[in-house]
Amino acid sequence: MSLRVEKPGLLTTVQDLGRWGFQQEGVIVSGAMDALAHRTANLLVGNQESAATLEFTLLGPSLRFEQDHLISLTGAAFTPKINGKTIACNRIVLVRKGALLEIGAAKKGCRGYLAVAGGLQVPLVMGSASTYLKAGIGGLNGKALMEGEVVPCLSLPSTEFPYLEVLQKAAQKSSYAQAFWYPSPMALSKKQENQVIRVMKGPEYDWFTPGSQNAFWTQPFKVTAQSDRMGYRLEGPVLGLVQERELLSTAVTFGTVQVPAQGNPIVLLADHQTTGGYPRIAQVITADFPALAQLPPGQKIQWQEVTVGEAQTLFLEQEQHLARLKTSIALKLRK
Repeated sequence: MSLRVEKPGLLTTVQDLGRWGFQQEGVIVSGAMDALAHRTANLLVGNQESAATLEFTLLGPSLRFEQDHLISLTGAAFTPKINGKTIACNRIVLVRKGALLEIGAAKKGCRGYLAVAGGLQVPLVMGSASTYLKAGIGGLNGKALMEGEVVPCLSLPSTEFPYLEVLQKAAQKSSYAQAFWYPSPMALSKKQENQVIRVMKGPEYDWFTPGSQNAFWTQPFKVTAQSDRMGYRLEGPVLGLVQERELLSTAVTFGTVQVPAQGNPIVLLADHQTTGGYPRIAQVITADFPALAQLPPGQKIQWQEVTVGEAQTLFLEQEQHLARLKTSIALKLRK
């Protein structure tokens, strides 16, 4: 069971939910940038939420299927086609042996995820399949996918997917068949222009001048082209400190908004370092990580402050939507 890479896309890597438990040794977590889309893709094909998927950025890969596979595509709004015919995202799709999936370019959003029923068969490094490009570990030989490579896949468990028969009947004279049902938009990542991202004040917020604090909340910041999986470099009002101060390297995490000496913020993302020495003006709330991960270069961010209690409520609501989606999908797949 495998997929052959005809075209690798702009940046396609194997990712799961990250390499946890080694940060004290300086090993980053990495993992899917949009974990909500990653989890949804796996749920749609009956996998564990943590199973490895393919993450692709802005321009997706073209893949030849060497056997029949059940797949799902989630995340940004791409334009996928199978043998030239458009298919929908956020659906379960049966793809026949020999068919070519061309994912195309993102129309809105930034990152997409491809899950294969049964999962991708890649070795685990420190308990994770996630690719960390700078260290060259995880995924397929620690690298992004390349033309001609073969991605091994596990077989679909025979006990799963009574729903498979429905799709097989629908695909008798076609190279694919897709389900008519799809998840509620409430359970999916948000993709909108001039994205409002909710944050809490960071530990060093009071270090910044009143003018910088006001500009942070009232002015938009643009994601620059010098951004990657480690962090978004932003352009906007230059933020300054009340007085020059030094900060010992201290803990940072996904969504930490740091401000280097030149005054342009950096938002840390999946491949962020384990510690940092720049003042932390804010912290993106967990519920907005998926929306943050879908911001392409050039898009603007408007910050909005929330309390810890509001952040916890928003996260719980998101998890409740996902739990209901998990139950609904499980019922659908048993039909």
